[in-house]
Amino acid sequence: MTAYRKILTAPLRISILVLIAGILMKTTAMPFASTVLLVSFFSISILYGIRFYKKEKKQFIDYVKLVLVIFWMLTGIFRTLDFSYTIFFQITAALAFVIWTVMEGTAYFLDYDLRSKNSGSYIIWNMIMVVGTLLLIIGGFLKVLNGAYAIPLILVGIVLISAYIFKDILFSTSIEGDDNGNDDFRIIE
Repeated sequence: MTAYRKILTAPLRISILVLIAGILMKTTAMPFASTVLLVSFFSISILYGIRFYKKEKKQFIDYVKLVLVIFWMLTGIFRTLDFSYTIFFQITAALAFVIWTVMEGTAYFLDYDLRSKNSGSYIIWNMIMVVGTLLLIIGGFLKVLNGAYAIPLILVGIVLISAYIFKDILFSTSIEGDDNGNDDFRIIE
């Protein structure tokens, strides 16, 4: 298997941080929130497209990820611009997400040689990410139901996820050796 080093990782992560900031701005009704969202959606689309184009060996799962990202971004762009009929983009992104989950979902988060090398700080930061995601989901449900504390939960969730991504951008360790993304994971007896 050939080693593939992922390119444009830091700019993509920064674009995701800008997207989260735009969502925070939109939630709190700040000016220029739509502009920030549009810039981040366009930048993620372009950067991921370049990343896909530069990849030497493309597999079916790579095309699924491309469809997922592009249609998710198109949904965001069209929703930000208040266009109608975004349901096509949402359904296509959802189908691509289901296909990705079936093909690679859980294996994406596994270590290649199936040994845990997680430190205590790694586990804590992952728990922060999980808590932030749960707060976003719960806050979103409360917002739909006009429940109390919806906005504070959403804001805390966004801050936690942003802190996780910011930490990942600044303090990520370089990848040594092979990057085994998209490889098959098998337990050999």
